[in-house]
Amino acid sequence: MVNQEQNFSSKFLFLAASFLLLVLLKYANCASFDEAGDQLAYSSTEYGGEMEGGETWTMVQKSGNQFVVNGQPFYVNGFNTYWLMVFAADQSTRGKVTEVFQQASAVGLSVCRTWAFNDGQWRALQKTPAVYDEDVFKALDFVVSEAKKFKIRLILSLVNNWEAYGGKSQYVKWGKAAGLNLTSDDDFFSHPTLKSYYKAHVKAVLNRVNTFNNMTYKDDPTIFGWELMNEPRCESDPSGDKLQAWIEEMAVYVKSIDPKHLLQIGLEGFYGVSTPNRAQVNPNSYAQQVGTDFIRNHQVLGVDFASAHIYPDSWISQSISDAHIEFTKSWMQSHIDDAENYLNMPVVFSEFGVSAKDPGYNSTFRDTLIGTVYTTILNSTKKGGAGGGSLLWQVFPEGTDYMDDGYAIVLSKSLSTSNIVSLHSKRLNAFNSLCSWKCHWGCKKKHVLDNFQFHEEL
Repeated sequence: MVNQEQNFSSKFLFLAASFLLLVLLKYANCASFDEAGDQLAYSSTEYGGEMEGGETWTMVQKSGNQFVVNGQPFYVNGFNTYWLMVFAADQSTRGKVTEVFQQASAVGLSVCRTWAFNDGQWRALQKTPAVYDEDVFKALDFVVSEAKKFKIRLILSLVNNWEAYGGKSQYVKWGKAAGLNLTSDDDFFSHPTLKSYYKAHVKAVLNRVNTFNNMTYKDDPTIFGWELMNEPRCESDPSGDKLQAWIEEMAVYVKSIDPKHLLQIGLEGFYGVSTPNRAQVNPNSYAQQVGTDFIRNHQVLGVDFASAHIYPDSWISQSISDAHIEFTKSWMQSHIDDAENYLNMPVVFSEFGVSAKDPGYNSTFRDTLIGTVYTTILNSTKKGGAGGGSLLWQVFPEGTDYMDDGYAIVLSKSLSTSNIVSLHSKRLNAFNSLCSWKCHWGCKKKHVLDNFQFHEEL
């Protein structure tokens, strides 16, 4: 262990080096990445202020395998809180929406993924096909407007694969009530009437005019992007053809209404039958039989970025072990490589976490898992790679323990985890701002980063 004098000296040198870098970068060119990711490309346009500041709050876009805002890199450190709309629908719990945004923003989290659906259940947004509860829609309006106040962008998911909050099974129930001959929840993906129900919901949400700011959702840069479905699976067709056809149809439909925002599918990241050489990357043999296909699905026209989830405690074994960490590393690297080599798009690890209910769980392991995900993202970031970011599952404020599925992180009660999240945010923000100054000479990105101690141990 270093003594205090050595520690002080190291910190002083680090701060001095960082200050020198920032001074140099004051004269650096405002830059964006070329698609090869090897070198900074130079722009004559000066950066017009912070992208989160009211006047300059613009859409997130994709350039090659990276996200950009105002032509600058935008690597994501984010989180999930799925129940925001439902809590906002009740004045007694609406304050929790503000609270979670406030706490997330305080540690630098910049993107939140949440549900823009609740079909036919308690506090339903969509009570029956294309029939909406205006009070619940106003609650979603509040979520969107409140997110912007805290400089947080939203990924809005449009339907669930699972029964929670209605999902595809609720669409099938509506179809049966209308007299359709349906035999499986997977008919959601193929029956024309059920597809028309889904399209009507997409149209209603994307064309919604926010009652808090009078901005149409499809024009609001607070929305990072749309997600077709949370964790789609079509187990009745392991070939993947049925789900593939649905993705192709719905991606084009979303883009026909809203060509401005980014779109993701919402996949867990399992490799399918079209890539048998990738089968060994899957966590188990069953993963290849659920009708999803990471590379094939993401090659669909209209899909802008890829997604993968990370749940070794669900997929490999519930008992905590070092194997979970090793799987996480290989799983992430495989998807980053494929996003670069086959898809030319960013990949976001849009859910990851570990349950406190798992045998052998402790907060140290949770911090190790989070640190592993963050380090893998940073390694990609340093190379200008396709690791676009990650979203914790899930961040809750105090007083919402009754909603906890075991994965909830209450930042105010988890100091070590909060520190890891905050440090990662600072690193990504430092990188995102490396190219935000006017430049008078060229530079290799890797040379800049080599002078910046970006990868200290978490």
